[in-house]
Amino acid sequence: MGAASKTLPDLDGLDAAALRFLVLTLHRQTEADRVEIDNLQLLIAKLKQMHFGAKSERVERQIEQLQLRLEDLEMNRAAEEPVGAENATPEEAAAPAPVRRRPKRGPLPEHLPRETQTVAPDHADCPECGGKLRPLGEDVSEMLEFVPGHFKVIRLVRPKLSCGGCSTIVQAPAPSRPVDRGLAGPGLLAHVLVSKYGHHLPLYRQAEIYTNLGVELERSTLADWVGGAARTLDPLVETLRRYVLSGEKVHGDDTPVPVLAPGEGKTKTGRVWTYVRDDRAAGSKDPPAVWFAYSPDRKGVHPQAHLKTFHGVLQADAYAGFHEIYKTGRVVEAICWAHARRKFHELSAGAASPLGKEAMRRIGQLYDIEREIHGLTPEERRKARQMRARPLLDALEKWMYEQLGKLSRKSAAAAAIQYSLGQWPALLRYCEDGRIEIDNNAAERALRAVAIGRKNYLFAGSDTGGERAAAIYTLIGTAKLNGVDPGAYLRFVLERIADHPIKHIAELLPWNVGLPKVDQLRPAA
Repeated sequence: MGAASKTLPDLDGLDAAALRFLVLTLHRQTEADRVEIDNLQLLIAKLKQMHFGAKSERVERQIEQLQLRLEDLEMNRAAEEPVGAENATPEEAAAPAPVRRRPKRGPLPEHLPRETQTVAPDHADCPECGGKLRPLGEDVSEMLEFVPGHFKVIRLVRPKLSCGGCSTIVQAPAPSRPVDRGLAGPGLLAHVLVSKYGHHLPLYRQAEIYTNLGVELERSTLADWVGGAARTLDPLVETLRRYVLSGEKVHGDDTPVPVLAPGEGKTKTGRVWTYVRDDRAAGSKDPPAVWFAYSPDRKGVHPQAHLKTFHGVLQADAYAGFHEIYKTGRVVEAICWAHARRKFHELSAGAASPLGKEAMRRIGQLYDIEREIHGLTPEERRKARQMRARPLLDALEKWMYEQLGKLSRKSAAAAAIQYSLGQWPALLRYCEDGRIEIDNNAAERALRAVAIGRKNYLFAGSDTGGERAAAIYTLIGTAKLNGVDPGAYLRFVLERIADHPIKHIAELLPWNVGLPKVDQLRPAA
């Protein structure tokens, strides 16, 4: 495998600089070999998927993990290897490596409360001569500490009053609770929901934490609270669904989630779908929002049902289940350039393919344009893309056809090119409509919470549990998109929703409640 596998030169007579250069060269080659091995493992996994078919979800997750590992390796190599290292002379390679700077530690925020602890000398008099000590000054240092949260009990006292004239008894009605006859207050419910679906802390771990704080809560009790809160919040989730699908463009994607199969002693694979409405990059002032939905499998009937009322542009990958939606004529297909780019990234990993690197360079030019026109109006973006991006795309298409004629049709490089060319009209659509984004990253970002969460709680308890998760992900994700703290938002809503008129439920959407933005809570730099 390259220089690392060749016979070592005679080391006698080499000075320290030459030896250092040799070691650095072997180290770089070893790293390149490791990347190449991972790349080959990725190829093997893809071949397994082709052999076993789309039902092999385990292989699909293995591919996702290998892709992430490859990207991490590439980023680590880029960070560790200095620019131009491959052309360095022995003298340059022997130069001392730059010292890694430690993170700069700034002062602690002024808004935090301070508790002063004075550490006085043990002696009131001078330990040397016994003379009286007098103040000379002081040294002050700070230490950041954390005080764990605590429980409290709210006693709801409702006095009974009796009329002296007619013996009528008067008493105020019991206030509504977020979960009917539930013990948990809105703040505790919000904490449980955000801990599980925002911070990915399973209920059994939460139960252990609460026990350490002096309150024993069974996991089944916490699960009942989650279910009750999800039912209470259903009208708000439905309002968000209608809002997301009333836009002119949505981003769609899905990800697998393990779900316990009752009576079988194993898990099955469900899917969580996400649909994102976010047009801020095109200068829109409409609030962004996300809606999650759960299905027990990945059949195309599910997204077709989700989008049965939607009219507009769907930004997604090339999933075949969307094709029936496009056939209706009410939904326009826009394919994601990030998916096309990823296939070339796999080729270029470990410097294995000059073709992959060249494709990455050309696609990178398209992204450079997008960064410059971010926030402009749709018409301004369309004009800029027609003038600047369209010539690059025409050149890229011509280059791909030229390369395809030189490649074996069964090679990975040919497959990457054929994927892009097969989706070419949908890949070009963003140049024709300034509302459309170059990629589907808005949906992929929304699904990160699900991907991180499934690593911690391992599986959903049932299909009903998957539906509850989708509902809470919807509220937490939308709050984050609008810069609102999810915990504060859920507490605000749970305090009010039981008594809120259903026809005015939109007043409880994150952008209507008047809560401060997260960045407004931070002190100015």
